[in-house]
Amino acid sequence: MKKIGIVMGSASDLPVVEKAIDTLKEYEVPFEVHVYSAHRTPALAREFAVNARKNGFGVIIAAAGKAAHLAGAMAAGTTLPVIGIPVKSSTLDGLDALLSTVQMPSGMPVATVAIDGAQNAALLALQILSVEDKMLADKLDAQRRTNEEKILASDARINEKYR
Repeated sequence: MKKIGIVMGSASDLPVVEKAIDTLKEYEVPFEVHVYSAHRTPALAREFAVNARKNGFGVIIAAAGKAAHLAGAMAAGTTLPVIGIPVKSSTLDGLDALLSTVQMPSGMPVATVAIDGAQNAALLALQILSVEDKMLADKLDAQRRTNEEKILASDARINEKYR
């Protein structure tokens, strides 16, 4: 199975990124986590992206706050799918990170999740890998059914209460 690379621009992004890590652990998918900055360690960030495919990665998740543009830097160095997590900061509530992640030039796609949307980033990465991994696809399908059952149980409780 391919690994998922998780890169964050700063260790301060870890509380957000941990939601992705927890999700990947739950699905027992191999991953690596690194702190590489598009601006403070550009050579290391580029080296990671350029070598990601040969190093066994299938998807890269990149998390950064402010207008750090880490996901774009990753996408510039690889043709692997890159998923950006804009991280909320104290200055513009994450809008700057969202725009720098989602507003990529033509030919340089980055899938972007919600501000602080690390769990969805992990799930999207898993869905990408599941295209060629039936066991992973089956786990994702089972989780969808579980989520559906939880919603239906909530609906039944609410309907019972307000009849």
